[in-house]
Amino acid sequence: MSELELPVLKYETKGLSEDELLALYGHVLLPRLIEEKMLSQLRQGKISKWFSGMGQEAISVGVAAAMNDDEFILPMHRNLGIFTTRKVPLTRLFAQFQGKAEGFTNGRDRSFHFGSIEHRIVGMISHLGPQLGIADGIALANKIGREEKATFVFTGDGGASEGDFHEAVNVAAVWQLPVIIGIENNQWGLSTPSNEQFRCESFTDKAIGYGIPQEDAIQIDGNNIVEVYETVKRVAASIRKHPRPVLIEFMTFRIRGHEEASGTKYYPAGLIEQWEKKDPVDNFERYLLAEGILTAEAVDANRARIKEDINRALKEALSLPVIEPDLDKEIHDIFRTDLPPTHPAAFAAEKKEMRFIDAVSDGLKEAMRKHEKLVLMGQDIAEYGGVFKVTEGFVEAFGKDRVRNTPLCESAIIGAGLGLSIKGWKAMVEMQFADFVSVGFNQIVNNLAKLHYRWGQNADVVVRMPTGAGVAAGPFHSQSNEAWFFHTPGLKIAYPAFPEDAKGLLTRAFEDPNPVLFFEHKALYRSITGEVPQGYYSIPFGQANVVREGRDMTIVTYGMGVHWAIKLADTHDASIEVIDLRTLAPLDTETIYTSVRKTSRALVLHEDCLTGGIGGELSALITENCFSELDAPVKRCASLDTPVPFAEVLEQQFLASAQLNDAVDELLNY
Repeated sequence: MSELELPVLKYETKGLSEDELLALYGHVLLPRLIEEKMLSQLRQGKISKWFSGMGQEAISVGVAAAMNDDEFILPMHRNLGIFTTRKVPLTRLFAQFQGKAEGFTNGRDRSFHFGSIEHRIVGMISHLGPQLGIADGIALANKIGREEKATFVFTGDGGASEGDFHEAVNVAAVWQLPVIIGIENNQWGLSTPSNEQFRCESFTDKAIGYGIPQEDAIQIDGNNIVEVYETVKRVAASIRKHPRPVLIEFMTFRIRGHEEASGTKYYPAGLIEQWEKKDPVDNFERYLLAEGILTAEAVDANRARIKEDINRALKEALSLPVIEPDLDKEIHDIFRTDLPPTHPAAFAAEKKEMRFIDAVSDGLKEAMRKHEKLVLMGQDIAEYGGVFKVTEGFVEAFGKDRVRNTPLCESAIIGAGLGLSIKGWKAMVEMQFADFVSVGFNQIVNNLAKLHYRWGQNADVVVRMPTGAGVAAGPFHSQSNEAWFFHTPGLKIAYPAFPEDAKGLLTRAFEDPNPVLFFEHKALYRSITGEVPQGYYSIPFGQANVVREGRDMTIVTYGMGVHWAIKLADTHDASIEVIDLRTLAPLDTETIYTSVRKTSRALVLHEDCLTGGIGGELSALITENCFSELDAPVKRCASLDTPVPFAEVLEQQFLASAQLNDAVDELLNY
């Protein structure tokens, strides 16, 4: 064999048998040949987009081969080898690429934006960083459950600039989670070179900032499949026994464009040719040939067999019918609908006078007792009991594994909640104030909300949101932000006004496998009391409550607005019906319509600002469905279109309650 045919890469294979080396070769060859076929399919218009991993296959294959089959891997764009090494059926994989119903997402998402619990794979979303937080949650479940399992999550040199990377690595280090953070350093973020992405020489340099020891920050040649396999296998074995995060930087290069449409014209001349010499597939093949482990005849036979398998699977996928749109199915699949029954409060149940905040705390305790795999996470919620003392005494009752203080990492913690759910646990994430949820917005609206619709996985996460004004807390601790999420399909939203509802709706939130945002008005915490059934009970979502009967007009409201409306109705000369929505999603429209058809006048009241608030949607629904029964236009009453001011007199002027009397009189006198 001539010197030109010898591999450029050096392989240390003493600990591997010939069978193991041949298995690695078969695994790394398969995604390369699939890629070649997919590029042909792209040119023919049979798939719409392709993110090539050519030149990086050794990383995906080495990782998947090194991890145990029952351990989760969270891949990215260029990790086809994860799916093939995990033996995802090719026909189904190709059906996914083609948007067929037989794929993993029913045509609702593309390429590798899917997961498969069967194969222990959790696919990405286009926002690169959120994968890391989810991996933290899976690793947390493994650690709490004493399972001795590792988790592997991928990111890239570009993705490692995102805040999610910092948050998730920090959480993994603080909690000593058994997770391997793999950074594919392929030198470029689309067309932007590394020197315009970050200033550090190596991503391993970042580890010390999170308290990860130098020996657990490893840089290796990502094109050397043996080095990848042996390193990941050794690290995974270690963290199974001694849980902690390990960061591995894989040095590699993306031979083709970020995706095919972007091309590679931005690469300096000669760069591709330089890296082609280190091609992971060709080099490993040459090594096996040089060592006599593989013959030229076997190479040809392997390639022919794999190509035949690919062509057969592709033909099967192409023969599958194009998806026929089914409107009912699309709507149905937004949520899991196989919900457990509610637990009504027995009529004879003992009742106790409780403040709103105590009812929330009691509901949380009942949920913790009922669901042994429920984990609570939030800033200062452990020994301190949270800033509002909702979880005071919970550490003593349930232990620190299940009641966890978190770093100020809202996105990573919401992601960790989703990871717990993927592992079959339940999670509660407390926002210290609802305002702070903006830092975790992406995880809620793009991960929690869309997961079931995309690939049928539940997101068993409750996000508790202390919300609202009236406590002189200023613009960043007083916002009513429920409308941010009301617009997003896939989220359930509860907003109780009374202690009994707060407890019963909260326990229901934990019974529901879908994501729930649970709003609790801070000003109600210690200002109102009510008779609350003791023991466990739950209240179904989507059932509004008529809290005042009336004839002359209907006020539709929720949260603090219910108390404003009741106070006005109790003193006004007119007969005013007050509806407490209790949940905003699902929304009980029938109770609204029945009331409005009776009274012929409707006012929608909420504490949020007027423009873009939920009142606009409710007004439109009432108008569309009750127009012929209305004696006046539907009116909205909301807070001013300004941030929430700090000074008490300005805050009172801001709130919808300042305008409510005039709004009611105007509607009655129309």
